[in-house]
Amino acid sequence: MSTFLWIILVIVALLVGVAGGFFMARKYMEKYLKDNPPINKDQLRAMMLQMGQKPSAKKLNQMMNSMKAHAK
Repeated sequence: MSTFLWIILVIVALLVGVAGGFFMARKYMEKYLKDNPPINKDQLRAMMLQMGQKPSAKKLNQMMNSMKAHAK
């Protein structure tokens, strides 16, 4: 009976560890995204203006699409 009890305890500990790790990682990612939000079109427009470029809507959309494709 002792071996059966150890197997059950190991399985329960594994399940608790997986669930705890999932929720801790989720909380960390939510905090990270809150502190460091992804770039948006307004920020991209400001960066282009600082670099001396004239940001057109077409150019902004191209850069946003390329950034999304690069993130995948």
